[in-house]
This record gives sequence, C-alpha cells and structure tokens, in this order.
Amino acid sequence: MCRVYNSIGCLTVIKSHLLNNGINEFKSLNEVRNFQKNYDIAIQEIESKHISLIEQEKITLNDEIVQLQESIKTKKAEAENQIKSELTNLKYCLESLPKNHSNLAKEFITDLKKIILRIKIWVTESNFDRRLNHSLQKSIEILSKKDFRYKFIDSYFKIAVDESALLELDELKRKKFVIDEINNTIYGALGEQKVVKELEKLSDDFILINDFTCSFNPPIYNRNERDYIKSVQMDHVLISSSGIFLIETKNWSENSLNNLDFYSPVQQIKRASFALNKILSENITQSILNFKRLNWGTRKIPIKRLIVLINQKPTEEFQHVKILTLNELLGYINYFEPSFSRDETQNIANYLLKFQTK
Repeated sequence: MCRVYNSIGCLTVIKSHLLNNGINEFKSLNEVRNFQKNYDIAIQEIESKHISLIEQEKITLNDEIVQLQESIKTKKAEAENQIKSELTNLKYCLESLPKNHSNLAKEFITDLKKIILRIKIWVTESNFDRRLNHSLQKSIEILSKKDFRYKFIDSYFKIAVDESALLELDELKRKKFVIDEINNTIYGALGEQKVVKELEKLSDDFILINDFTCSFNPPIYNRNERDYIKSVQMDHVLISSSGIFLIETKNWSENSLNNLDFYSPVQQIKRASFALNKILSENITQSILNFKRLNWGTRKIPIKRLIVLINQKPTEEFQHVKILTLNELLGYINYFEPSFSRDETQNIANYLLKFQTK
C-alpha cells in the first residue's frame, strides 16, 4: 500500500471553516455530505418533534389546570375555615368576659378587653376576602399563566409549534449556510479523497504527500512567465521510482467542465513543476539527495504534471500537462519505467517533506 503523508488540503480548509463557525459535531466528510443531503428531512424531523412537544404540553397543561383548580378550591375552603375559626374564638372570648365586677378597676380592664376583641373581630371580618385572596394569590397566578398558555396553544397551535422550533431550526439553517459557503471545497475534498483512495492501491514503493505547500525565500525567478514564484501548493505529490507526479484534482460536473477555464490549474501545476525542478536539480548537483553518480553526467528527476478529473475530461489536450480521469490514473502512473532505487526514492520524499511549509 502506498505510504501517505498529510491530510488532503480541502479537508483541512473544511475543518477550519467549521470550527471557526462553532460547528464541531462532524467527524468526517461523509457526515457533512449526509447533513447536506438530509437537510430537508432534518427540518421535517424538527417540526414533527415540536408538534409532538406542543401536543404533549397541551395535554400536560390541561391536567395541571384541573389539578390547580381543585387545589385552589381546597385551599380556599381551608383558608375560610381558618378565618372563621379565628372569628369564632374571638367572639367566644368576648362572650366569656365577666359582666359584673366588684370594683371599678376590674370593670375598666374588662371594658378595655371588650373594645380590643371587638376591634379584632371587626378587622378580621373586614379583611376576610383580602386574606382569602392573599392565601390563594400564588396559585391563582400560576393557574392564570397556565390557562393563558393553554388557550394560546388551542387557538394558535401552528404559531406555538413555530415558536418552539425556532431556535433549533435557526441553528440548523445557520449550519447549512456555513456549510454551503464552502460547497465547492466540499466537492473538491470528495474528489481528492477519491484520488487518494486510488493512489493508496499502489505498492509501498510509492510515497504520497497530500496538500504539498512550500515557500521560497528568495523567490524563484520563472523565466517562462517572467515573474517570481514565492510559493506553490499542490493537491498531491506522488514520489516513485520513475519520478515525481504532480497531481491536481478537479471534481467538476459536466456543466462546469464545459464552462470553467483550465488555464488556472494548468498554470498552477506548470509553475509548481518549474519551481520543484529547479530546487531538486540544484540539490542533486550539491549531492544533498545522495544520488548515485553516473559516469556520463548528472541525473535528472522526471516530473510529470497531471490534472485528474473524477468523472470525465475535456477533448482538448494541453501542452506539458496530462488530463486524466480517475479510472486512467493508475494505468498512466504504472506505464513509466523505474529509474531510481528505493533508497533514492525515499531520499527525494524526505527532502520534499522537510522542505514543505508547515
């Protein structure tokens, strides 16, 4: 099995984008794609769940209202009995006071007690309803709120469901929006995954570096384009005994294939090829790669430039860049004869792995 280094670049971009937007429940690209495919079903499931929740809330409210009404009746009866009992005790005390006294002092005290008891009786009778309502106030407020909620659900069931589901639906829609922002990257990641799975079928003589990125300081002068190359990035760099394969993956639909311009990926891969050829050639000369020298001159590392289209490819051909479908990829790679030993292949890979930008 081919030896693989690094995660695919698109997958790294997707993970970073999701985490930056507070989305961390997806463990794989397939889970992200399933979320997109099942989005409408997820909305229906949320709506159905909240319909059930509101229906259950209505049933629960009805039971609680009946229980509260009974409880209020019981509390009211208990409060009435308590106040009436207090009045009875006060009146009994009043009637129990002696009517005749042997001296004026005792008579004065008794009259004073009568006045106090009559005031208490008057206050208790005057505040009967207020005390009764105060003892039931909390229960009545709770009953009023539950009754209001029950009538609202009964009259505006759909609105109650929408309000209940609002936060969950908004969060679902937010996730969908965040994911759709990188839809092209997701399709790119799907394509890169397919290419990696195909390349993994190769033997362990092959070494694959995904998302290869490197910077150059000072920049490399590109005489072909008459500009300077500061950095390069490739979806895949495959190192083999027959040389290096620079691979760009495009997961384009037929419509995109007919409308998108191949200039950008073709130029990207040509610039990367020029830069890598320059630094590798210099290091062969400096013997950094520990290549076995040949009597008739300095060896060269062949660099093949590939653009892999997952399903189909255009009819046009491009100079110095091979356009392949996924099914053609392994056949093309295996076509070339080996020119490096296993150790030399590993030396190339080690150098590129150290050279890449972290």
